[in-house]
Amino acid sequence: MSNYLQHGRIVGGVVATPDIGLSLKDYHGRLGLNLISDAPVGVELAAAWGLPDLASRRMATLQPQSSVECFLRLIEQDLPVDFKPTTTYGWGSYEITVQDVMNWPSKLDGSGFRIIGEPKEIPSMPYFIAMQMLGRGEEMIYLNETLMNTPSTDLPPASSPVDHMFIVILATPDREKTVNWYAEKLKLDESDTFVIEYTMINQAFGMPAGTTSALTMVQKGRLPIVEVDDYPSQAEFRQAPEGGLPPGNSLVSLAVNSLDEIDLPFIAPPKILDGPVYGGRRSATVIGTAGEYLELIEIG
Repeated sequence: MSNYLQHGRIVGGVVATPDIGLSLKDYHGRLGLNLISDAPVGVELAAAWGLPDLASRRMATLQPQSSVECFLRLIEQDLPVDFKPTTTYGWGSYEITVQDVMNWPSKLDGSGFRIIGEPKEIPSMPYFIAMQMLGRGEEMIYLNETLMNTPSTDLPPASSPVDHMFIVILATPDREKTVNWYAEKLKLDESDTFVIEYTMINQAFGMPAGTTSALTMVQKGRLPIVEVDDYPSQAEFRQAPEGGLPPGNSLVSLAVNSLDEIDLPFIAPPKILDGPVYGGRRSATVIGTAGEYLELIEIG
């Protein structure tokens, strides 16, 4: 077992995209992630997610050039015409550690990524420099160059130009309830809470400048995992197409020591799965308090 995998570690995320071929040009061709599998979802995995109609859908699995055990999976699925990022509860973004973030906007010129937040230094937060962009499936991706650890969190430097996900962002109608769920059900730790002027939330909901929102970090010790964002009451639970995953940022996979120690209603009983993401380990999937699909992969 790799030293990378530990309880709470992000093993990957799934993106629903209307055109895998074009999305591969972005993630593989532009960001340089290695394509390690390109095959249908399959009956067993689709059943584990409670979505049997996905079995025949094409799924591409990508991994950083650093070979770290964290995977981005693209699944071909129609994009609902009314889906707008940053307006619904559920997985809001995948945050990826990268090198030389200031150069990425020019490298992505002409790609399918739409940059909605240019990289910039924030004097009050000297720990990282981040940029935000949307992919072809309206998925939100943060590219984040980490510069130093924060007082309470270890931020990983990238070992390849685009490396692994190290924080996933979750939009929720009840931040305190969601944080408690992750702490109690998954044995993770509540960390710092910040109240900030969250520009993307304010713009998405037409709220005036100066409006603040709260977010809380869920960690395991100093390992960052989930950023839980309070969303306004105007937000709605994300609607998935019939038989499909939620659009955009669809599903997150976390490592856990033991599925037997987790008291949650799994969509289907834990099952051993093969392939690069699972490696013959047991996994099971649950739906969290914000309607998010959360896949748990046993490493103990």
